[in-house]
Amino acid sequence: MLSEALSFPRNDDDWVKTIAIGGVLSILSVFILPIFLVQGYFVRVLRVGVSGEQTPPKFDEWADLFTDGLMVFVISIAYVAIPSILALIGFAILGVGFAAGAQADSGGIMASVGVLGLIFGLLVTVLFLLVAYTIPAAMANFATKDSLGAGFEFGTILSIALTGDYLVAWLLAVGVSIVLGAVAGALMFVLVGIFVAFYVQMVVYYLYGRGYANAQAGTEPQTTAHAA
Repeated sequence: MLSEALSFPRNDDDWVKTIAIGGVLSILSVFILPIFLVQGYFVRVLRVGVSGEQTPPKFDEWADLFTDGLMVFVISIAYVAIPSILALIGFAILGVGFAAGAQADSGGIMASVGVLGLIFGLLVTVLFLLVAYTIPAAMANFATKDSLGAGFEFGTILSIALTGDYLVAWLLAVGVSIVLGAVAGALMFVLVGIFVAFYVQMVVYYLYGRGYANAQAGTEPQTTAHAA
């Protein structure tokens, strides 16, 4: 799966053009709107990954790209919002407790609040990791069914996310992001890194798509068309 994903962006005669467009749009994302086009393109990569096709999608039908990018943005924000709100509320309460301890000059209260803060911080970190693990499955479900509501079909999404196939694909995607992402980061000062980063993201989203497809094939044995 990894070698297939690493070569996937180059499985088209126009792959340099695709990377160039993606890189330029990534640069222009400082103006906000182009980022939705980039994210919309990655939704197409997800669809290709789920379908098992080998050819990267094109940059065309820009309105659809923008809409898809906007939809996955909404899905991501919704997923991240829950742990973010819990973190804000929790740390606000801990802040009040710490201030009360400081006002009472009570080292015991401040120490207790500090311990609770560490435990709460660990729980929040785990929660954010779970969200980061689940979001690609939600995006893939949206990309497959082309429905915003599919991004919140928690039963289906969890059934995919809890499979070994999805876990392997997610771990591979994380590994690619870390290793090749570091290469892209090192090249950022000559701008080439931005185009490398776009290539890396194509690999990552293709892995997500393949993981979703393999997991779906495992949970729904009657579906064989998209099996790896």
